Amino acid sequence: MRTAKAAALTTVPSGLWRVAAAFGVPVGFSGDNAMADVSFGSWFSLYMIALSVFAECLGLLSLGLVQRWGEVFPRWLPFIGGRRVPVWFAVTSAGLGSLALMCLTVNGAFHWNAPDTMGAPESPKGTAALVMGVCYAPLLLWGPLLAVVTVAYAIRRRPRA
Repeated sequence: MRTAKAAALTTVPSGLWRVAAAFGVPVGFSGDNAMADVSFGSWFSLYMIALSVFAECLGLLSLGLVQRWGEVFPRWLPFIGGRRVPVWFAVTSAGLGSLALMCLTVNGAFHWNAPDTMGAPESPKGTAALVMGVCYAPLLLWGPLLAVVTVAYAIRRRPRA
C-alpha cells in the first residue's frame, strides 16, 4: 500500500510546477520560452494543466493495484462492470506502463542538460533550475515503484496451488 501511494505521489511535484507556470508564476525561462508571459487561459497554460491532470490520473492508477477496484471493474462500466479484472490485463498494462515510464524518465534525465532542453540559453538557471529539477526528480521513481507494485499484485492474484 505504501509503495502504491508513493508511486501515485511521484507525479505531484512536477504537476504543481506545471500548474504554477500555467498561472504565470515566473519559473525561470526567458526569451521565446518565457512561460511567465503566458496568460492563464491560453492554449499553452491549458495544455500544462491538462498534462498535469493526466499525469495525476495515471499516477492514481497505481492505487488500483492495491485496492478492490483493481480486482473488480466498477459497476458503472458498461459490459464489464462487476466482473473480475483479468490478472494478465492488469499486470500487462501496469508492466508496460512501468517500462515506458522508466525509459522516458531515464532518457529525460540523461538528456536534461542537452543544448535543446535545459542546456538552452533560455532555460532556467540557478535557483529556478534547482527548483525545477527537484520537482521533476521524483518522476525517476515512478516507474520502479510501479514495477514493485505490479509484481506484488501479480503474486497476490496468482492462482493458488
